[in-house]
Formats: sequence, C-alpha cells, structure tokens
Amino acid sequence: MGDPNLKADTARIRRCADDLKRVHDEFKNNAEPTRGYGVAELGSTLITSAFEEFADNWKAHRERLQEELAKLSDITAKAAETYDKVDSDLARALRGNDAGAKGGRT
Repeated sequence: MGDPNLKADTARIRRCADDLKRVHDEFKNNAEPTRGYGVAELGSTLITSAFEEFADNWKAHRERLQEELAKLSDITAKAAETYDKVDSDLARALRGNDAGAKGGRT
C-alpha cells in the first residue's frame, strides 16, 4: 500500500502546470530564435551556417516539444484537480460517516 503520510501540494502542482504552459508559449511565440542574423551581425559565414543549421533542427523538433509541453501541462493541471476532488470527496464521506455514527448512538 502507499505511503500514509503522502501529501500533495496542489498549489505547487498548479504552479508547475502554469510554468509548463509558459514554457510552451515561449516555444510557440519564439519559433525562430535565429531569424534575422546573417554574416553582417555574426561576422562569419561559419557562424551563420551554424545558426542556419540550428534553425533547421530547431524547427524540426520545436513542434514536438510544444506538443509534449502542452500534454505535460494538461496532465499536471488535471492531477491537481483530481487530488482536490479526492480530498473533498473523502472529507464529505468522513463527515457523513461521523454524522451517521453520532445519529446512531442516540
């Protein structure tokens, strides 16, 4: 069985989901971080070539990273919601059980 002392900090889990969403948005909004840099800015065709290669690789993998970040953000947010719901349902059940036990003794 699981650890009876396990506690879920749902506020922290929600912050994590928000942070993941922000990272996702940065990936989405900064799709081409090397755009606009050429030999004039970088001073070398070798460096410019490296930037172009990076841009090609970045573009190929950025969308996949965005998808994974979005999924992870959603999963994390859902985990916080689920922990809160389980906690609320359990508290309600325990209160109902206590009320029933007190009512049965009189």
